[in-house]
Amino acid sequence: MKQIFKFFLNLIPRPILIKFSYFLAPVFSLLYRGNKLVDPIDGKQYRKFLPYGYGNPRENALSPGTLSLERHRLMWLYLQRDTNFFSARLKVLSIAPEQCFLKRFKALKNLDYTTADLYSPIVDVKADILDLPFNNCEFDVIFCNHVLEHIEDDSKAMSELYRVMKPGGWGIFQVPMRYSYEKTYEDFSIKDREERKKHFGQYDHVRWYGMDYFERLEKVGFKVEKVKYYEVLSEKEMQKYALSNNEILPVVRKMAEN
Repeated sequence: MKQIFKFFLNLIPRPILIKFSYFLAPVFSLLYRGNKLVDPIDGKQYRKFLPYGYGNPRENALSPGTLSLERHRLMWLYLQRDTNFFSARLKVLSIAPEQCFLKRFKALKNLDYTTADLYSPIVDVKADILDLPFNNCEFDVIFCNHVLEHIEDDSKAMSELYRVMKPGGWGIFQVPMRYSYEKTYEDFSIKDREERKKHFGQYDHVRWYGMDYFERLEKVGFKVEKVKYYEVLSEKEMQKYALSNNEILPVVRKMAEN
């Protein structure tokens, strides 16, 4: 099974994989049903999750039904338990939207939900994160997850996200992080796909973020909250939802003007 997924991840172009996965999910959902693990996004139970990841796939990473990863399930739990996302009237922007959220967020009547990306085949607006085609202070909530590690000028991208967020607004900006790194490791001279995989974990990444990621967000104006759900949830819950044991959820806020 690991080799099958490694084949799909490494050989099939990402836009095609996104489209193809819609057909795979119902099949895997039936094959893996059980009562050991729970996907909080759809509430379904499974005997195990699928392996996922470049190089050395992680066990119990990919939920068969929603195709959510650990970070998606973490974000869902936070939205559900600690925010008014599912009830308040909110204008929401999602950059490179995750397919496990897309239809669910679109279906929420309380949301004015817009998706944007330069390459994704499933978005509402084709947009460059370095020059977003939106007005200043337009969105209450912004999601930008696993995008910034692809962008050389991430400071400009962060500034654009800050610009289009309303004062009093908030967002979640997840990135691949090495929590053991004090400083972000980046080297834009590395262009070769294999060299990028070796240095940054994926062929289209340009950095590994370190703990200074939060400072980078603060420099463009955001107030940053480091949400550590692994300190809040019980060990039983962490195992039940198959979450990572040390992942920090970066929640950003644009302070309201006085």
